[in-house]
Amino acid sequence: MILHGYWRSGTAYRVRIALALKGLAYAQVTHDLRRGEQRAPDYAALNPQPLVPALDVGGTVLTQSPAILEWLDERHPDPPLLPATADARAIVRAMAAIVACDIHPLNNLRVLDTLRTEFDATPDAINRWITRWIGDGLAALEALVQRHGAGFAYGNTPTLADCHLVPQLYAARRFAVDLAPFPALVAVDARAADLPAFAAAHPDRQPDADPA
Repeated sequence: MILHGYWRSGTAYRVRIALALKGLAYAQVTHDLRRGEQRAPDYAALNPQPLVPALDVGGTVLTQSPAILEWLDERHPDPPLLPATADARAIVRAMAAIVACDIHPLNNLRVLDTLRTEFDATPDAINRWITRWIGDGLAALEALVQRHGAGFAYGNTPTLADCHLVPQLYAARRFAVDLAPFPALVAVDARAADLPAFAAAHPDRQPDADPA
């Protein structure tokens, strides 16, 4: 398997966590989002929506991190990333969707760049935008984790929800979002950090990491 990504991409981070939890070996190909490398013709030919991640599995190219995570769980079911019952699976998928559908898309690089270049948003306005949408989403997740968590976002083992939550908290810290109102989320993140799979997937541990 070949994972096309970028060290600080939250969506690629989700996939790295899932791959590590499953104990699957893979190679990485970097596309520097700061330089627009994901728009290069060769990558656009691979992924018609030139975004990361993309997972190349023997010539079959999978895109969109939620679909990739579901595929990984179907093809490599041990350990499972979804609970055993339909009700529990729906709750976990809802938690993941809060991040994938309601938080991350509004705060990714292309949206923030568009706000700056096409709508003349000031740095202060950008910060307020980021804080608003991350805060709203994390508040909903905090309530759900308090209701359903038992060490992790749902129950006592990592699920798809944690694969989404941990990268989003990493992004929240990057943007200096105050996490004090979300103690349940911070506790899940701290517990996840103790697991080798989450530690190995961390952006700072990636071969292309470049904080500059």
